[in-house]
Amino acid sequence: MSDLRDPAPYDALLLLSFGGPEGPDDVVPFLANVTRGRGIPEERLKEVGKHYFLFGGVSPINAQNRALLEALRKDFTEHGLDLPVYWGNRNWAPYLTDTLREMTADGHRRIAVLATSAYASYSGCRQYRENLAESLAALEAEGLRVPRVDKLRHYFNHPGFVRPMVDGVLASLADLPEDVRTGAHLAFTTHSIPISAADTSGPVEEHGDGGAYVAEHLDVARLIIDAVREETGVEYPWQLVYQSRSGAPHIPWLEPDICDHLEALHDEGVPAVVMAPIGFVSDHMEVLYDLDTEATAKAAELGLPVRRSATVGADPRFAAAVRELVLERAATEQGRAAQRCALGALGPGHDLCPVGCCPARALKPAAAGVDSPYA
Repeated sequence: MSDLRDPAPYDALLLLSFGGPEGPDDVVPFLANVTRGRGIPEERLKEVGKHYFLFGGVSPINAQNRALLEALRKDFTEHGLDLPVYWGNRNWAPYLTDTLREMTADGHRRIAVLATSAYASYSGCRQYRENLAESLAALEAEGLRVPRVDKLRHYFNHPGFVRPMVDGVLASLADLPEDVRTGAHLAFTTHSIPISAADTSGPVEEHGDGGAYVAEHLDVARLIIDAVREETGVEYPWQLVYQSRSGAPHIPWLEPDICDHLEALHDEGVPAVVMAPIGFVSDHMEVLYDLDTEATAKAAELGLPVRRSATVGADPRFAAAVRELVLERAATEQGRAAQRCALGALGPGHDLCPVGCCPARALKPAAAGVDSPYA
């Protein structure tokens, strides 16, 4: 990365995330926001919200984002990058529209956006872009000057994202009893999505058989496996598995589920498992419940030793990676050559999502793409 610290044309960074409840009274309204337009009754939302109630109605995602926000500000300051950092959510306070309104009032006109989703998919990319377009339309309707927003490229294979996960897996392996450590299996987990959504993820030329979503996760898993082998001398068996399915039973979703996978490994005589949630930036509810609670309980029932490796969270190396992504995109916008850091076989992703990339469920405008109405 160049030593230049000029973020122009960008005058602010927006940390864009999913959001989560911060108390019992927030749970049902939060879930109503998430499922808006689907006609789900309140009683069903209360049933869905039972995972949150187990943790006092508080999702850890907001605390994780506050920590990341501070890590970004600290890194930017220490490296002379004069760029204010704001935070907005899709489904809970601070809401995206409110944050963009604040940024507009503060005079910001060209905003870089970091979404807390590292991979290509409708829910992980296109939907965030749709939310940005909706918020910009709301500001426009209020008579405000609409800023331009540019979403930073996918960072699943950036070394500042991958290396903290490698260290997490190594720490989890070291924490296993010595007599089962060498024979352990690594289960790389990510959010299950409908197969139809996976198959159409990424640019059109990458569609089919899991699309970019599965390919990107497999690439990260191989990077971690290679690094673990180099440091331990052990070639650990592994598989990409899925968690947190929430759709209708008749719709095919990506499989196998982590709990089913643990049962299969136990039946095969595997002595221990490390669950590595590579699909998640931080320890939000789907990590705390689906892995730390449900999958860990299944492993205990089977008598199978398991460890869950850490997510990246607010690791300083990730904050540094974000700084590099901002400066990389700024250099490109300035017409300068930029070093685009990426590990693995897939290389760095695109800056602008092309037409047909992670197509919408329904036709909606989306910002930060080739077809954006707010270019």
